[in-house]
Amino acid sequence: MAATLGPAQGADSDLDRNVIEDEPRGTDGDEENSQQTGATNAPQSRLAKLPLARIKALMKADPDVTLASQESVFIIAKATELFVEMIAKDALVYAQQGKRKTLQRKDLDNAIEAIDEFAFLEGTLD
Repeated sequence: MAATLGPAQGADSDLDRNVIEDEPRGTDGDEENSQQTGATNAPQSRLAKLPLARIKALMKADPDVTLASQESVFIIAKATELFVEMIAKDALVYAQQGKRKTLQRKDLDNAIEAIDEFAFLEGTLD
């Protein structure tokens, strides 16, 4: 059926679709669209909280790494951010049990000992 439409009919339907898409859908839709546009136009360095140049230098410090693409540096930065966030949240539980708001080394030690995912870190803070 799409093959039988003439150029004028196809253009009208495209205009109708654009008008429908441009109509306000509520505040949630507008915020979502602005966030998506901002996220796609922003360079990767703004999406990462850690300094990408320093991460790239750390990656190149490994003798097995000769080249590191921007994408790989960005992925390592995001993975590091998520890891730090996860261990900090788990350590915060122990700080709150001690009725403190400040994380201390013993909170990190307790999180490392209690959570199997952090077993590879045991003994690293000694």
